[in-house]
Amino acid sequence: MRLLHTMIRVGDLKRSIAFYTEVLGMSLLRQKDYPTGRFTNVFVGYDDESKTAVLELTHNWDTSHYELGNGYGHIAIAVEDIVKTCDDIRQRGGKITREPGPMKHGSTMIAFAEDPDGYKIEFVQR
Repeated sequence: MRLLHTMIRVGDLKRSIAFYTEVLGMSLLRQKDYPTGRFTNVFVGYDDESKTAVLELTHNWDTSHYELGNGYGHIAIAVEDIVKTCDDIRQRGGKITREPGPMKHGSTMIAFAEDPDGYKIEFVQR
């Protein structure tokens, strides 16, 4: 078995694609409209879906905003240089919500950003 993707619902598809591709540097892997269901699925990631898990952005055409609820945590991305990653995200217009530093009760270096819909993205220094 292998993890394929994680799906999140987004309110503004163009804005979300721009964030994940231009700010976080993912590639747009594929996109498909489903007119009878009135939704679009977009897959983004750092490598081909045959090699790694990716992120599915689902845009329901008639919904512009979602409540995130309290069960959702975050998406985690491994990075080589957490300080540079956060600086690059800021320069590209992204929002860092937790500056790089050790995690609470541990020594792993982490930071957090937020996407345009409010989803949290954790960066973990590798």
